[in-house]
Amino acid sequence: MPAKAEAEAAWELYTELISRVSVVPLPPDQGLLRDALTSLYSLFDTTRGILRKYGPDLAPRHRQDDITFGRVAFGVLNTALRLFMTKWHPELKDWEFGRPAGVGPLAHERAWARAGELRAELEEVRVALLELAKLLADVANVAYFFPEPPTPPDPENRRGGG
Repeated sequence: MPAKAEAEAAWELYTELISRVSVVPLPPDQGLLRDALTSLYSLFDTTRGILRKYGPDLAPRHRQDDITFGRVAFGVLNTALRLFMTKWHPELKDWEFGRPAGVGPLAHERAWARAGELRAELEEVRVALLELAKLLADVANVAYFFPEPPTPPDPENRRGGG
């Protein structure tokens, strides 16, 4: 049974995860990869802040072989996110550095030959973060809300004059 500190920390991280662009599918013709990477990067500070706030109660020694909030949080940061970010942050930054004058960030990013590869790996991270969000919702004892992307209106069902 999770301790009160674990449940509260899980709620805090759950709300951070579930409200980010990085957990919503990013279709090839929408959004900026830079924004998704920035959102993921900010999870490091957010998670560290939660770990500092609740302290050792998130990974008590008597539960060192159990799954605890601390173990899960450090695992996500130091494996999935760190590996992804250390690969893609410098790659995208190099591409951005070469943006010609007069070309906007969106057009330049979409012209990048590796954009599809990054988007595919971003999708893998997104799925992993959604699994983490489900686990956090369970620990926090709250309902899981999947962030559904907005659906464009169906042109045949529109009302209006014309």
